Amino acid sequence: MAGKASWSLRRRLMWLVLAAIGVVTVLQAATAYRMALREADRMFDYHLEEVARSVHGGMPFAPGGDDSEYSVQVWGPDGSTIYRSLGRELPSQAVLGFSDSRINGIRLRIYTLQTPEHTIQIAQDLDARETRARALAANAVTPVLLLAPLLMLAVGAVIGGSLAPLARMRRQVATRAARDLSPLSAEGVPAEVQPLVDELNALFRRVHGTLEAQQHFVADAAHELRSPLTALKLQLQAAERARDEPARREATQQLGAGIERAIALVEQLLALARQEGAGEGAGEPVDLEELARQAVSELLPAAHAKQLDLGLATGEPVVVQGNREALHLILRNLLDNAIKYTPASGRVDIGLGHDAQGAWLAVDDSGPGVPEEDRTRVFDRFYRVPGTEAAGSGLGLAIVRAVAQRLGAQVRLDRSPTLGGARAEVRFPAPGAAGPAS
Repeated sequence: MAGKASWSLRRRLMWLVLAAIGVVTVLQAATAYRMALREADRMFDYHLEEVARSVHGGMPFAPGGDDSEYSVQVWGPDGSTIYRSLGRELPSQAVLGFSDSRINGIRLRIYTLQTPEHTIQIAQDLDARETRARALAANAVTPVLLLAPLLMLAVGAVIGGSLAPLARMRRQVATRAARDLSPLSAEGVPAEVQPLVDELNALFRRVHGTLEAQQHFVADAAHELRSPLTALKLQLQAAERARDEPARREATQQLGAGIERAIALVEQLLALARQEGAGEGAGEPVDLEELARQAVSELLPAAHAKQLDLGLATGEPVVVQGNREALHLILRNLLDNAIKYTPASGRVDIGLGHDAQGAWLAVDDSGPGVPEEDRTRVFDRFYRVPGTEAAGSGLGLAIVRAVAQRLGAQVRLDRSPTLGGARAEVRFPAPGAAGPAS
């Protein structure tokens, strides 16, 4: 199924910022235009007043003269016309102050000033006045409109420069070899992107460690499988060369036992690979006593075959949060190890409990135990204590450690205080805490 279409951070930022600049520019231009119109209107009205006062002070208009911008009409105290400019006709009655009028289809803006000596009326063509006001307003808006594209170019350059480190990082990843897991350079990377670079580098380190572990695992597995497969081949040849029925039967039994050991080894290899590659998984409440009883019932035939006393110390319920299958794998491997390395007629005990540090699970045996200098190395894959006679692959405790690490639990080996052999103890983190695995 195709994923969602990707989007460009650069393009989105550019469009959003440029759209914001465009909207702000339009609003600013409209506001400036309206303010310029109002200011021009106030200026023209002020000019009308000044013309009226100048007429009152000195009568600059000669009788019969004409002025192209203003029309003037002056009445005496008795209402007689003292002066009237040529051109536009003015109202015969005056309204003091400012007023608008339409005469012969021409709109006029009129200002009337009354003094003891005169009544002065100054008129201006309102259409021509508005045309001039719009021209002045347009001149006021023009710089805003011209600066907007320059601002857009500047913002585009800033966004491009700010995202340049991301493009450089993309080229670093795109041009590196498939197995090149070296850290990415964080030089010049913005602080908001720095955590992403750190997490990517941490991921590269984890992947590098996983690849190394897989390489070692494949090499160790190939080495460990070579011996049992060679033994199977020799046992098959021995069965083919057998001259009588008893010899053939014995060779066939040895071949079957070898096949069983090879199957067990492969199963443990697969279990280890699954656990090392598994994620955290969903947790659920698991009753350890119930799980221990299940593991005991599965391995009881193997314990009876060696006449071992396999016991489970019961008490108050012990419930931990974890994956049931993973916990069962821990128990089964610890019990299998204890049964395998405990001499005949010995004893294996399972203990459960919890204390201030959290829940714990322990398997004690009466076997030879593990020397103190080997108690850490036995958790390595394919490592077996020198001089050990019991057959094994050296994977059981490695599987236990891998599962415990995934569950956040701790596993350690010590000498059993009750049976004198080995004691394998698993401690689980207290609720709400994640304990480091060992």
